[in-house]
Amino acid sequence: MLTSQLLWPILALTGPAPEADCGAQTLVHDAVIHTASDRQAVADAMVFDQCGKILAVGDHSSLAETYPSARSLSLSGKTVIPGFIDAHAHVMGLGQSLMTADLMDSQSVSEVLERLNIFSKTLPEDAWVTGRGWDQNNWDGQAFPSRQQLDVLFPNTPVWLRRVDGHAAWANTAAMKAADRDFSGTWQVDGGQIIRDDTGQATGVFIDQAMGLIESHVPAPDEKFITQALNRAISTMLGVGLTGVHEAGTALEWFHLYQQYNDAGALPLRLYVMANGDGAMLERLCTEGHYEADNHRLVARSVKLYMDGALGSRGAALLEPYSDQPGHMGLLLTEPEVFESLVKRAAACKLQVNTHAIGDRGNRVVLDGYEKGLGASVTEGRHRIEHSQVVALEDFKRFKSMGLIASVQPTHATSDMDWAEQRVGPERVQGAYAWQRFIALGVPLALGSDFPVERPDPLLGFYAAVSRQDTSASPEGGWYPDQRLTRLQALKGFTIDAAFAGFMETITGSLEVGKQADFVVLSKDIMTVPSAEILQTQVLQTWVDGQQMYLQTEAR
Repeated sequence: MLTSQLLWPILALTGPAPEADCGAQTLVHDAVIHTASDRQAVADAMVFDQCGKILAVGDHSSLAETYPSARSLSLSGKTVIPGFIDAHAHVMGLGQSLMTADLMDSQSVSEVLERLNIFSKTLPEDAWVTGRGWDQNNWDGQAFPSRQQLDVLFPNTPVWLRRVDGHAAWANTAAMKAADRDFSGTWQVDGGQIIRDDTGQATGVFIDQAMGLIESHVPAPDEKFITQALNRAISTMLGVGLTGVHEAGTALEWFHLYQQYNDAGALPLRLYVMANGDGAMLERLCTEGHYEADNHRLVARSVKLYMDGALGSRGAALLEPYSDQPGHMGLLLTEPEVFESLVKRAAACKLQVNTHAIGDRGNRVVLDGYEKGLGASVTEGRHRIEHSQVVALEDFKRFKSMGLIASVQPTHATSDMDWAEQRVGPERVQGAYAWQRFIALGVPLALGSDFPVERPDPLLGFYAAVSRQDTSASPEGGWYPDQRLTRLQALKGFTIDAAFAGFMETITGSLEVGKQADFVVLSKDIMTVPSAEILQTQVLQTWVDGQQMYLQTEAR
């Protein structure tokens, strides 16, 4: 039996820790150290000082001789890798999901109702029932659910449940009544869709921009809820070996909360935050410029834009109709002319532009918008397309010519593979989740999870990247196995390449002299064990700046 110990202070608002004397040194040895560096791929020892700076990486005997007074940290043959960096995630989304009903991997509406019934018993009498994670593609028939199914259990209590991808939500009748709207008829919302039955009545499923009709009426969380949510998110991230996260969309109030944590010495990992493209956080970056904390644990110099929806809810914008829904081509959340103007504004503010694009039309409109809005400077900003999920074959080379980064999430492929080809057909799927196509062209890949859409565990992403299989090792040989990543490509995608995508490659992402000692200790060597054993690997320790933030120990 294993227990874990978190070693970071949970918002102890007593001010930051005093400056350390950097002279004290630690020698990590009796380990297999995969550095993610091209200079020296593997070592068996590493030395860092008390300020967390790596002083040497190499052979144990020579380092022990060079640093005779260093504190010994023997790892009994365990594996060390650079700390995992998730290049696309939602920190506050994870925290909030940990405070609501967990509907991920539910296999039926009945299972959803069972989980909601248990969760609702923990709530105050007048609270909304909220949750996230349902996916109709996991259910028999794959049909969207209805409000009436929720009404059976919750006839008077409002229920609001986000789909796993966050691009659709499911409401009961009480929640729709709280919105005080007549949802009958044929009217729709720009950039969104209200799913209706044959009589024109809303079924309770709202896609993309239509979600705001209900969500704006969900009671706002209080300060206690928000603090608890962030604490739970941080604990979860450290426990799975994350030392850095790129938050794909940050409101100004969240950014201020992160600053408060960091100023108090209570932010134990690195957050690279992208400003929401339509809010006060973008204004702050445009008027005050880039932000980087002295300890490099909080950085803001980018903006997150949205182009289309998600493939699972058929909101991704396609160049041709969906193969499993003739006539339907998805949704553009931002019109091309508006998008171009947003890109120009971000460029004027000297910001990295990172845009959500799933479908082949969504990706093409982003490529066009970058080309027009950024002009000759497009190759200079490390601009990104988040997801880069379904790309027309002729558009891959445009990523390279513009110097773009493809920010992809390996577990999306293994979550979607049972139905993705149904959505786009056998020809378009050749450009879907096509990671080696990018690599063959020299396009950098930054890997992430998109949590809480997927589980935050980067070992799941590493496994998905190298196997293209689900956790049951299906399908045999992997789904479109020619697009699998090598283990080194996957390791770099979750470490140094993700750091590069956040302008932090000189600070973290690999274990090299002069960088910070951000690393993870694993129970197995994920670079050599059979792929199935990757899923059995435990994160034993998580270190940031040479400080141990998480420790898993055997319970006696």
